[in-house]
Amino acid sequence: MRTLKTRRVTAVSATLTPVPDPLHSSALAADLDAADLRSEPLRRLWGEEEDDALARGMREPILRAIAGDDGVLATLGRLLVLGMPQPVAPVAAALPRLGVDGLAALGLARIDGDAVVPTALLRPQSFVDADGIGEWWIASDLDEVALDGALPADHVLGVGGASRTLAEIIMPIEVDRALDLGTGCGIQALLVARHAGAVVATDISARALAYAELNARLNGVSNIEFRLGSMFEPVEGEAFDLIVSNPPFVITPRVEGVPEYEYRDGGLVGDALVEQFLRAAPSFLTPGGVAQLLGNWESRGAQRELTGRVGLDRVSSWVPADLDLWVIQREELSPLGYAELWIRDGGTTPRDAGFTPLLTAWLDDFAARGVTAVGFGYILVRRPAASGQGAPLRRLERLSQPVSNVGGALRSGLAAHDLLVDGLPSTLFTAPDVTEARHLLPGNDDPSIIELRQGGGFARTITVDPAVAAFVGACDGDLTVMQIVAALADLFEVPLADLWADLEPRIRQLVLDGLLVFEQ
Repeated sequence: MRTLKTRRVTAVSATLTPVPDPLHSSALAADLDAADLRSEPLRRLWGEEEDDALARGMREPILRAIAGDDGVLATLGRLLVLGMPQPVAPVAAALPRLGVDGLAALGLARIDGDAVVPTALLRPQSFVDADGIGEWWIASDLDEVALDGALPADHVLGVGGASRTLAEIIMPIEVDRALDLGTGCGIQALLVARHAGAVVATDISARALAYAELNARLNGVSNIEFRLGSMFEPVEGEAFDLIVSNPPFVITPRVEGVPEYEYRDGGLVGDALVEQFLRAAPSFLTPGGVAQLLGNWESRGAQRELTGRVGLDRVSSWVPADLDLWVIQREELSPLGYAELWIRDGGTTPRDAGFTPLLTAWLDDFAARGVTAVGFGYILVRRPAASGQGAPLRRLERLSQPVSNVGGALRSGLAAHDLLVDGLPSTLFTAPDVTEARHLLPGNDDPSIIELRQGGGFARTITVDPAVAAFVGACDGDLTVMQIVAALADLFEVPLADLWADLEPRIRQLVLDGLLVFEQ
């Protein structure tokens, strides 16, 4: 998660702060490139199963696989990927341009006698976007495995699950100016920089900004400006075409004895940080500009039983009604499940003496606000490009199924909403990833259930009646919308006006959902 807080913490880091010197960064990048320190060569070196084990916090399988290997890739793998001390001589041989003194000057290691002791991790991180497949080197603080203990409060996280999720949902659009608010190690800024003229990356943590700047230099990215400060303070009076943020949205009790981590805890009560972001962001968007973020939100009190989605309704209340809002809840946890998740994330398990006091603090905190559940998901806010463009999009939904190419699906959904302002087009096409499934009871010729299934994007499954199924099946460009509806009116022997009144809103929804498209 990104570091973004409304107040500073007093904890002092036990690790060094990187020094993103241009010359040293360039030399390190050249050495890493010569060593081919990238994902696939490393997986070939120590094995796919061993590489997967590292993602689960186990490095012993890798150490066994490369035992006795003093080659360049194995040495750098142990030093930078695993965060283990290495003898000076093989490290010097692996970094001929930078040298061990240069690595220390960058703040990524220290020299202790005959050993080079890493003070940071540096791992290859692959990515896929509209331009294709690529890979970066990403430096971050030593993790729990390398530290063999708890993380310091000012820990700068590398590329984790939340980072990858946000990267997948950012719309692939070309923009002039973008903002990565709470940049952390800088991964989102790097991604956005590929499609933006200029990017501003902010963080309240100077250490995080140092990592982010180092990562930009290592990967030859020069269109990012780094600024220190909290929330929107560093960009006061400015506007952006795209704002992205993976804020520290974890809901943590604000009581004595509960650890507070910069990378995940925002310093406010409940979900107030997400609310603060959503209330402030619109004034920093250009006309047509979009803000995208991840977040948690609380469902509170008995209203949840009445509405079934009070958490989503609370999010909607934070965004002015004249703005487009699309919220997708991916999962929901009970207060107990949520507390256990994040207590474990901090390194405390039920076997530890400190677990019960932490659990009590979390449950007491939720009970004080009447919290019944905590949702997690994606939020998109868009400022209208101009006035008088029709009713804004206000879409609040729950999606639990696996999804793919979410950024592209969001972009297509917004484009469909904009096009529908002028009404349905004369011709529609069935999206190429749509299939139909019919369920029949034994002995019956007529289906009891007809489903339209979306292969990509949000992978929606929509139950339809024979008329809608027939309409979608005929959308191949040969007939206009009204020609298809007229033919169906004759087939089902119903008045055209009545059939159109029934079909038209459902056709519009299929367009918004991406099952019907404007162009083939």
